[in-house]
Amino acid sequence: MSSSTSSQPLVHPAAPTRLLWTVLATVAVLSLLAYLVAFDQGAVSRSGMYLHELMHDGRHLLGVPCH
Repeated sequence: MSSSTSSQPLVHPAAPTRLLWTVLATVAVLSLLAYLVAFDQGAVSRSGMYLHELMHDGRHLLGVPCH
């Protein structure tokens, strides 16, 4: 019985980089969404009442005081 060790990595070297960029992009999108829902108060959502009401209801859903 011989014990041989493999010198090849199990994970592709680009995988951690790709994972890092995916996590950073996800955090950026979620941060933007949190800003729009929680702190916007109508500054960005002036394009129509539908979007304003959607963000307003989102604030209520998340428990952020808005009025």
